Amino acid sequence: MGRRMQQYRTDLAIECREILDEQEQRQHTGRSRRRGEPDGIQMEKIEYDGGIHVTRIKIATQEAAEKMGKPIGNYITLEADGVLEEEDGIQEKAAKAVAGELGQLLHVDYSLKVLVAGLGNSLVTPDRLGPETAAKVRVTRHLFLIFDADGDEEMSNVSCIIPGVTGSTGMETAEVIKKAAEIVQPDVVIVIDSLAARDIERVSTTIQLTDTGIQPGSGMGNHRNGINEETIGAPVLAIGVPTVIDIKTILREALEENLDSAEAVETYLRDYDRQMIVTSTDIDLLVKDFSDIIAGGINKVLHPGIYS
Repeated sequence: MGRRMQQYRTDLAIECREILDEQEQRQHTGRSRRRGEPDGIQMEKIEYDGGIHVTRIKIATQEAAEKMGKPIGNYITLEADGVLEEEDGIQEKAAKAVAGELGQLLHVDYSLKVLVAGLGNSLVTPDRLGPETAAKVRVTRHLFLIFDADGDEEMSNVSCIIPGVTGSTGMETAEVIKKAAEIVQPDVVIVIDSLAARDIERVSTTIQLTDTGIQPGSGMGNHRNGINEETIGAPVLAIGVPTVIDIKTILREALEENLDSAEAVETYLRDYDRQMIVTSTDIDLLVKDFSDIIAGGINKVLHPGIYS
């Protein structure tokens, strides 16, 4: 991973791709610039009804993964303007877009079993997205057990867990989810967590989906054991929303716009040893709105006979 990528803390694949593009622009200043995507990276843009912009990024090689600082796999970014302003119908349109993209990563069939895990600390607003979203997902596993059913055409077999954080439980989140997965034997695990972004605008507009799993606590700067197919024993899809930005990211952007010397910028940040993250003043509303959107999308794709 290049020096520029290391400077900016972001969990969003689309921002990592933008940083690569900025690096390439600087390297080709005064020369003809290479066209197309870097080797091993594929990108596609589409738009859903209501102006929901979607960027699909596929990292296909290990070399590309190292450049991006992300594992090989698929990363889908949905950007929806107007959520905070509560534009008419925007939440329902965004939920349909989430369902559409999730449905491409998740192959829903008659006997599908899903474990949904809401990661984060429900007592810390920017970290509450996972628990709040999971609480809104329709749980059905108990019905399948009561009626001894192998499957259903209208709804999936869904379990849910809110594992809490290590500081409260004394257990690694990955360990708790693995044990839950051993009980319910899901075909896939869906985890929801808060993320960190580079661009403040993305805090109120963006949802990321990926089939590579997640590093819990990344949004709050507290990395734990990874949650992925290797650690859990089942495929893991991750859904996240950026709720915070590292203060050094904001400082770097401001300083680079006002100082001529890149060395001076790095010297200042090296001497600035405070570890801080910042969030929006509207974060409580954003968490509520995006938890509604994500839970709505999950319910639509997993329970088509109920939420279609």
